[in-house]
Amino acid sequence: MKNIIINIGGMTCASCAQINERALKKTVGIVDVAVNFATKKANISFDPEKITPKEIKKVIVKSGYKVMEMDEMEHSYHAGNGMHEIKKKRNLFFLSLGLSLPLATQMIFEIEFGGMFYGQSLVMWINLVLATAVVFILGFQFHQSAVLKALRLESNMDTLVSIGTLAAYFYSIYAMFSGREGYFESAAIIITLILLGKYFEAKATGQAGAALRALAQLSAKNAHRIVDGKEIEVSVDELKVGDTIIVRPSEKVPLDGKIIDGSSALDESMLTGESMPVEKKIGDKVFGATINQNGVLKIEVTEIGEGTVLAQIIKTVEEAQGSKAPIQKLADKVSGIFVPVVISIAVLTFLGWYFFGGNLSIAIINAVAVLVIACPCALGLATPTAIMVGTGRGAKNGILFKTGDSFERAKNITTIVFDKTGTLTEGKPAVIKIVANDEYGVPVEKILKLGASVAQNSEHPLSKAIKEYAKDQKIELKIFTNFDEQKGLGATAKCEDHKMPVAIGNIKMIKKLKLDVSWANEVIESDDAKQGTIVFVIHHNKEVFGYFVIADEIREESKYLITKLKKDGLKIAMITGDNKITAVAVANQLGIDSVIAEVLPAEKSAEVKKLQVSGKKIVFVGDGINDAPSLVQADLGIAVGNATDIAKEAGQIILVKNDVMKIYDAITLSKRTFGAIKQNLFWAFAYNVIAIPLAISGVLSPMIAAAAMAFSSTSVVLNSLRINRK
Repeated sequence: MKNIIINIGGMTCASCAQINERALKKTVGIVDVAVNFATKKANISFDPEKITPKEIKKVIVKSGYKVMEMDEMEHSYHAGNGMHEIKKKRNLFFLSLGLSLPLATQMIFEIEFGGMFYGQSLVMWINLVLATAVVFILGFQFHQSAVLKALRLESNMDTLVSIGTLAAYFYSIYAMFSGREGYFESAAIIITLILLGKYFEAKATGQAGAALRALAQLSAKNAHRIVDGKEIEVSVDELKVGDTIIVRPSEKVPLDGKIIDGSSALDESMLTGESMPVEKKIGDKVFGATINQNGVLKIEVTEIGEGTVLAQIIKTVEEAQGSKAPIQKLADKVSGIFVPVVISIAVLTFLGWYFFGGNLSIAIINAVAVLVIACPCALGLATPTAIMVGTGRGAKNGILFKTGDSFERAKNITTIVFDKTGTLTEGKPAVIKIVANDEYGVPVEKILKLGASVAQNSEHPLSKAIKEYAKDQKIELKIFTNFDEQKGLGATAKCEDHKMPVAIGNIKMIKKLKLDVSWANEVIESDDAKQGTIVFVIHHNKEVFGYFVIADEIREESKYLITKLKKDGLKIAMITGDNKITAVAVANQLGIDSVIAEVLPAEKSAEVKKLQVSGKKIVFVGDGINDAPSLVQADLGIAVGNATDIAKEAGQIILVKNDVMKIYDAITLSKRTFGAIKQNLFWAFAYNVIAIPLAISGVLSPMIAAAAMAFSSTSVVLNSLRINRK
């Protein structure tokens, strides 16, 4: 299967999205499709052996809509709500307002001037001209769309607006020549208010997509490429993998690459949301759109185009915005049948008022009010606008939501299960303690010096931990020879200066050297052994001088994270392959409620399933690579990875930076976004439930109905924008 995202022009309401979706789903070769009214995009999965992208686009055009090609340079995301479109809708509204104001003024003050022309006053002729200009010229888009839909036996919001305004307009012409009261001002003001609503809607949804558009525009346009020792300025599009580029202070890194010369601090906040610069040296990876703070860097390009981290982030967020949350299905079903039902209600309203009220004028005007107020726009915008804002807000802070249902999955969670290694801990062994044997009185500094001098020749993870600790403590190491690493025991070596043998290892090494193990036995039964692995230091006189406690170091922020999550009423569990004693020691330090230890990687997802069977709603937090089955099994999977893992993750939420505090932010943002979706849908449904009966009963005039309709759509989008507050 392949995936394609297509910008669709000409969609005016949720019914348009449904029309496109139905047409695409019926097409052979298309496996899945989600058309998003708010972003004006179709996210389509298709079989390339059965259908081509060109044929898919033809289906959209055949349905009466336009395919809008994306400008790759400007990354014109949410093209329907770009600045050009917003200005166009603003100008249409103000022009319509200018032509409608005289009509409204004449209606309120009943102004009369001039003589009679062809049996009618000059004022009536002016009203006719102004109303004609507004209804047929400025409102042409609505009538054109309605006709195109009618030819395909379909309907949308434009159908309601067109029927309503044309009914008011033509009745007013009839009334004008039959001595009755006309409603030219109603027809014109309805168009004006709907254009106002469209302008507000475009502006607000444009704000909703602003975060992603800003992200898309971050990339550098030019780069300094080195060719035959000379520096040449070229467009970023001309760069290839393997090219060498130079980046000076305050310049953006053009593309992803690897530093081959120089060192500097880079501002990666645009990708990770973290404000602190990251120190980089030769061999380190750098990412496009990040900013070089100080040193001059020579970089070898490793990724171009869609392979870059920035492109992956944009693609991930865009796909999330194009996907649908399960809660949206109800709104879509309602929107799909809404317009035909409303037309039927309007016809019944007309017949009821005409036959039982006996007044043609009132019957028409109440039917028009029903048509105008019952627009499904608010329903269509309720979910996608909240998802747009939530995903945009997340992307800005290094939190990527892969699908729209991520937000819904977070609503009922009860338990968070953490994979220990690499999530709550640093993921690599570190010396957390050095203990001296009181019998010999050797200071811990000497124990460290001896142990690290032997360890410097080893690549074993525990030896590396000792070496790193000695380096941090600025310990000057001795040169050791005759190094011998013994699998499962430890290592031995001789000090070149004193020709004294020294060993590091476990209790088996002590036994092999035929030493007294009584003190060592006490150590491995102590609390220190529960915290990590014990590595003994053995001197030339066959004395056990002391030991290192080496453990996977707990992240500084993990305890604060657990405290915050528990404060929100969540239960915390930890799953690990470590032995139970070590796991419980870590859990006690962090305040974790339950521990599942000694679990093989393949068994983790089964343990998650057991918790789900017991009635718990699970969030699983893992590194996103080893934990893929568990991330998929959980109700919500959060992958704590790094920028280069983005495309590989199995979780519904990806943290670009390996920062565990983002876990709390991700869950909070998920809940807040879903809360906004529920509020939006409630008010969208409530608006129609209350407004339609009022229009049927004659309480609402068509102008008030148009204003209320415009306000309903705008209020839904503004409520979604509240997600950005925190």
